[in-house]
Amino acid sequence: MSANFWIVAQQVFILFLMILTGYICTKLKFFSDQGIKDLTKFILHIVIPCVIINSFHRQYDETMMKGLLLSLLAAVIAHLLNIAVAHIFIRDKDQARRAVLQFGLVFSNCGYMALPLQNALLGADGVFFGAAYNAIYNIFNWTYGLVIMNPAKEMKLKKVLLNPGIIGVFFGLIFFLTPLKLPKIILSPIQGFAALNTPLPMVVIGYYLCQITSFAVLKDKMLSFSVFLRLIFLPLLTVLVLYLCSFRGNVLLSAIISAAAPSGANTVMFSVMYGRDSRLAVTMVSITTFFSIITMPLIVALTMNIM
Repeated sequence: MSANFWIVAQQVFILFLMILTGYICTKLKFFSDQGIKDLTKFILHIVIPCVIINSFHRQYDETMMKGLLLSLLAAVIAHLLNIAVAHIFIRDKDQARRAVLQFGLVFSNCGYMALPLQNALLGADGVFFGAAYNAIYNIFNWTYGLVIMNPAKEMKLKKVLLNPGIIGVFFGLIFFLTPLKLPKIILSPIQGFAALNTPLPMVVIGYYLCQITSFAVLKDKMLSFSVFLRLIFLPLLTVLVLYLCSFRGNVLLSAIISAAAPSGANTVMFSVMYGRDSRLAVTMVSITTFFSIITMPLIVALTMNIM
């Protein structure tokens, strides 16, 4: 357990140094609010699809295909567990607060925080399985997530299917399932953009951490409870359920890395888009990100120890 913890802790510390760079740059006023929003869009629409396509750009392998299907199933199970826990335990009377807390519980930062760690610990295989988790995340995000953030908003199939994560998986599967492969002149820039997936999201997270002005916000009991559920209870519950369902190896570890990540940045973006408590959303993303530097190595090391 201790050996695994230090392996994960070392990788998380590397990510932390990048987060710290983003934090310092924010303090030095390198970034504006609009600049971070634009950078986030760039990561979401360009970098993450390139990461997914690059990880799928390989020869077909039956074992990997089986792992991909298991990863999709693991992601569905994890999100259903998250939804159940969010609705059972989050009972805030303020609907705007309740929507933010439930959203932040259900949707982890499985793109920004998980993919870099999956890549560091498991290489391309980790990103391959992590992409499956991201695909399920995007489906739930634009269906269930839309419903709790804005019940009056009509769900559109276009939004569910035509988002960067799903598009990346779609094109990636073409290259994985068929003999078609990209020429080097096209693949090289894709690989270049994919390489930005670790530093750029960490800089954005550093920006959000800079929004923490005082830990007095933890006096908000429902927020503190939500942080505990997001970082400790839900990941451990997911480990238990997936383990009992016979998930093992890299599929299990990749799923738990995604499940143990802090609240996703979309918590903030959706709260702004639909007039929810955006200040609470920023606080939840920032606080869970800060404490995940400690909790993620523990959860992931535990998983490595039993898989």
